[in-house]
Amino acid sequence: MAGKLYIVPTPVGNLDDMTPRAITVLKEAQLVLAEDTRTSGVLMKHFGIATPMRSHHKFNEHDTLSGLVDELQAGAVIALVTDAGTPAISDPGFLLVRECRRHQIEVETLPGATAFVPALVNSGLPCERFTFEGFLPQKKGRASRLASLADEQRTMIFYESPMRLVKTLEQMAEVFGPDREASVSREISKMHNTTHNGTLATLAAHFKASAPRGEIVLVVEGKPAEAAVKVDKYAKFKQKHINRTTDTEL
Repeated sequence: MAGKLYIVPTPVGNLDDMTPRAITVLKEAQLVLAEDTRTSGVLMKHFGIATPMRSHHKFNEHDTLSGLVDELQAGAVIALVTDAGTPAISDPGFLLVRECRRHQIEVETLPGATAFVPALVNSGLPCERFTFEGFLPQKKGRASRLASLADEQRTMIFYESPMRLVKTLEQMAEVFGPDREASVSREISKMHNTTHNGTLATLAAHFKASAPRGEIVLVVEGKPAEAAVKVDKYAKFKQKHINRTTDTEL
């Protein structure tokens, strides 16, 4: 009988955000795959979870896939966590889930913490339609990615490092326009959680003067829709009437 893979979100900041069900799954699993066993070890110890851990990160996930599939097919129950948030969202996880699906291995993803949702809601920008872009390319392809989003009308969400934030805001101001509204949330759910709202230009100036720290979520307003042109279906008849009136007066 095949085993099961659980995708388990972990807190992005405050450990109180951990769900009781996530704790239960991690305790009952036979193995926990962790992006960094040292980071996850702090979480495991805090909640009294003694399940064995094994490293699973972007540098080894290609090499470990086949072995993990074999274990799952043999009946193992495995839980996957990353350093914070939901696995596979700008973190390792996608490849393993895809491989499990290909081999008809059951996968269950628990609902839980992810940084971009509270940042989006907190931004005050439209939430009904949005696009999550994750991290922009650091060098090659960065300019073309931004250019491809110039006409995007949905709210855009990005992850960014504090070292590149100012550069990113300045580049976005050039591509999207300096007056485009945006929001910068940092340290979501942690003690120094802050959100700054403003235009891309004012935010770039702010963080240039006050260097940011911590993990950052950048939310950017989509391109405003062009003002709809109202078509008057009676316009041609009105014009004929005006022409007739003018001819009569003449």
